Amino acid sequence: MTIGNVTNSFSLQSSLTALANNEQQLKTTEQQLSTGKSVNSPSDNATAFYASQNFLQQANDLASLKDNLATSLATVNSTTSSISDVTQVVQQLQGITAQAAGTTDTTTRANLATQYNALLPQLDQLVNDATFNGTNLINNTSTSLTVNFNANNTSGVTIPSVNVTSSGLNITSVSNGFATTADINAANSQLQSALSTLNANAASFGDNATLIQTNQDFTSNLINNLQTASDNLTLADTNQEAASLLALQAQNQLSVASLGISGQLSQAVLKLF
Repeated sequence: MTIGNVTNSFSLQSSLTALANNEQQLKTTEQQLSTGKSVNSPSDNATAFYASQNFLQQANDLASLKDNLATSLATVNSTTSSISDVTQVVQQLQGITAQAAGTTDTTTRANLATQYNALLPQLDQLVNDATFNGTNLINNTSTSLTVNFNANNTSGVTIPSVNVTSSGLNITSVSNGFATTADINAANSQLQSALSTLNANAASFGDNATLIQTNQDFTSNLINNLQTASDNLTLADTNQEAASLLALQAQNQLSVASLGISGQLSQAVLKLF
């Protein structure tokens, strides 16, 4: 008896197909659980994948902007701190003039004048050392700090430098040893004017620091929102995926069992020949 081509029975073929489909679903579910994402490539969901990538790209661009804002803020805060240090030196100078005004002894006044003059180079050195990240905003008026508030650099603020050296503050050295009250009063007048200038400068830099901080916070929130938008498009529900994995594993076991039964039936039929 000649037997033609032997093909798989319908039940066996169905079991094989179900097993193959189940294996593919298992692979997909395991990948989603391992990555935490339901969309890992354009083949999963092209629209969601590319929209998610776009959100992430915007977030990355803003992350660089946020870093620049942080550096700019640190520069401005450092400048404000340096102005505070200069203010303390000017207040020391005021203390010296107060001592000079409290005595009539010419020798004491002359010694105080020497101390006064010795502080001026120290003030200048302090100002010239106030460089942060290569920028000094208090030893000249020809420098500026440009701070951008968006990734396109179309909005921001330019912070001009100031000169709070002794010459910039118009504080001159004492030439005649505080010999007269008029000399002391003249020095005091310079110091009062210098303090007013320093206070105004500190307030201006403080306002700019607040502005930068506000934009830094805004940028941080925007980055978080973009990352959340990206996650909403691609993240998987791990609880649901875990449940699906258990169900698929059970189905896989059933498919294997069904395949075994179908194979046994086919063998039983063959034994009839």
